[in-house]
Amino acid sequence: MFPSWPIRFHHHTPVGSSKSGGGGGGGEESTDSGSAANTLSTTVPESPVSTKPSSSDHHHLQPPQMDGAGGFSQSHQTAGRQTPEKTLRRLAQNREAARKSRLRKKAYVQQLESSRIRLTQLEQDLHRARSQGIFLGGGGVAGGSISSGGAIFDMEYARWLDEDLRHMSELRTAVQAHLTDGDLRVIVDAYISHYDEIFRLKGVAAKSDVFHLITGMWATPAERCFLWMGGFRPSDLIKMLISQLDPLTEQQIMGIYGLQQTSQQAEDALSQGLEQLQQSLIDTIANGSINDSMHHMAVALGKLANLEGFVRQADNLRQQTLHQLRRILTVRQAARCFLVIGEYYGRLRALSSLWASRPREALQMADDNSCQTTTDLHMVQSSQNQFSNF
Repeated sequence: MFPSWPIRFHHHTPVGSSKSGGGGGGGEESTDSGSAANTLSTTVPESPVSTKPSSSDHHHLQPPQMDGAGGFSQSHQTAGRQTPEKTLRRLAQNREAARKSRLRKKAYVQQLESSRIRLTQLEQDLHRARSQGIFLGGGGVAGGSISSGGAIFDMEYARWLDEDLRHMSELRTAVQAHLTDGDLRVIVDAYISHYDEIFRLKGVAAKSDVFHLITGMWATPAERCFLWMGGFRPSDLIKMLISQLDPLTEQQIMGIYGLQQTSQQAEDALSQGLEQLQQSLIDTIANGSINDSMHHMAVALGKLANLEGFVRQADNLRQQTLHQLRRILTVRQAARCFLVIGEYYGRLRALSSLWASRPREALQMADDNSCQTTTDLHMVQSSQNQFSNF
């Protein structure tokens, strides 16, 4: 009753499969079914390639986690920020180290240049001194000439005095400006180092010409009146400072008086040793005979070499006294202390200049006063003789 329509199954025909050229429906059907069977029998599925990353790949290739708002998580933001900060900090440290290295190199070059200029000036001064016949290329001789070591020390001491004026001005300005303790401490320590330099210069000069130091030929006449073994007496300096440093605490007063007592004991011991050395020299020279005079002179020269040791110990006592005063006093008291010391010796040098440049009228008055003083002494002595006779 119903027409029988041919049923067609449409299969995917692989590329390259052949179809029969017949026009009947049965030929088409057999062709399609055979193609499908060929497809099923010849197509072999390949094994799937695993795309799952390994644990190491997962560690390195894991994408950044997203937070709930759609942005990166806080840990990845912090890691990304820390890396540049650490790099910038390292770069800043490298720049600072390079800057300090350049400054040190510059300071070293400047020090070398100043040393070269100083050495050139010293050579010029020595050449000028030799040309003028100030010294005769060796130890000091009679007639007012000094040794080469003494001449070098005099020139170094003159430069030290110029530096002393600069340090004094800087210290005075700092005290008047009421600087902080830290800034003032730097200036005070620089002044201490300035005094350490003169002791070093004296130590070098003592090896060359100890007589030039111990007789005070490098100092002014007023300063030579107070010399003790080529310098100041520490105990006398402390006596002068005690009245200038008020107010002091009880502990500071005890420390200063203890320092004065120990300085006085050391001075007495050195003075006694020098007296014994002088007496030994007198005995050696006086007891020498004509036959063995050279032997006695050799012994005397050996004893004279001990003078250098006495001058060195005296300078060491002076240096230690200044450092002990710095430890006992506060920073501001120490600044005032060194101002007092510098001004005191500045006045002594000024007094020597005034004495040397006084007018002739003052000289005549001094002669008259000296004659009057001599007359008064004669009168006192004659009256004493009369009373003694009575």
